[in-house]
Amino acid sequence: MFNDQKSFKVYTPEQVAELLQLSKNTIYDLISKGEIVAKRIGKVYRIPASSISFAFSGLDYDLYQAEQKDLKQLETIESELAKARSIISSK
Repeated sequence: MFNDQKSFKVYTPEQVAELLQLSKNTIYDLISKGEIVAKRIGKVYRIPASSISFAFSGLDYDLYQAEQKDLKQLETIESELAKARSIISSK
């Protein structure tokens, strides 16, 4: 079902609270603020391991990875924008 089962680890809010040495209520507050990405399945939340890395990096790891990918493509994006702008300005 998943390509890489080892990297697909999920936690309950209680497990994350214990891991980060925070209260369960703090974890639920962070989820409601969007600082921890969680998926609600029925009445319970599941939190991917990548979502809790914010505590160590200051950023949600998924956002960090996306930013790094964007930075690698920045030159190509700027080039394509320049082409599009030149086409528009020539009309």
